[in-house]
Amino acid sequence: MRSPLMRRLGLTAVLTAVLAVFGLAPAASADPAPAAITLATDSATTTPGGTVNLSMTITNNKTYDIWFVYQTIDPTWLTTQRPDLKYGFTGCSLATATGSTPCSGTGPSNLGADYGSTIPPGQSRTVTLTLQVAADSGCNGNIGFYSYFYAEFSDSGNTSGGPVYTPETRVLCA
Repeated sequence: MRSPLMRRLGLTAVLTAVLAVFGLAPAASADPAPAAITLATDSATTTPGGTVNLSMTITNNKTYDIWFVYQTIDPTWLTTQRPDLKYGFTGCSLATATGSTPCSGTGPSNLGADYGSTIPPGQSRTVTLTLQVAADSGCNGNIGFYSYFYAEFSDSGNTSGGPVYTPETRVLCA
């Protein structure tokens, strides 16, 4: 005698086979996110008076152009709780095929315009912000940031994601 579990598994197998024959079975491979943001730093540590470059890359994984990007960069809650920490973003550049160009957007609160014009399918754009730690800053821990983004595509689709955090090591200020 078969148990109820065995009967259910048998029914599941039969239904899966029927769906596969008619092409209605779910795809086995996962689709990549339509657009993805990655963050990286050029150094894991800094000191008072030092700088670190924070690079953000958006990649278009869709078969349509990205027409519009909105992105923010904000300090983590723990970073904001340190009254002794003094820093600011002092530079912004967009990597292009012919070299770096200054950013054209409004800065860390809206980085979307900094990515330049349309991002074709399969291509990426990288914006690099220069983080300057003040010479008189307290420097006894990690400086962390996170980002949210929203992208619109030429097929009228959109995607959003976040929070995306700086690398796990963050920037250690010592």
